Amino acid sequence: MRIRYDRERCVGSGACAFTLPDIFDQDEDDGRVLVLVERPGSERRKAVEDVAASCPVFALTVEDD
Repeated sequence: MRIRYDRERCVGSGACAFTLPDIFDQDEDDGRVLVLVERPGSERRKAVEDVAASCPVFALTVEDD
């Protein structure tokens, strides 16, 4: 599994960083998403998919390797 993200689309809501702070963070300068772990283990797939689905601007997607 791999996390893809579109920083230009991100509006900095912080939902991803708040929900999964070990995988996502926010840039201190512009508040946009930072992905700390682009390939989390498969045991985190459901949680990452839920966060991606909750992104208000759909800036996150989950892909198979």
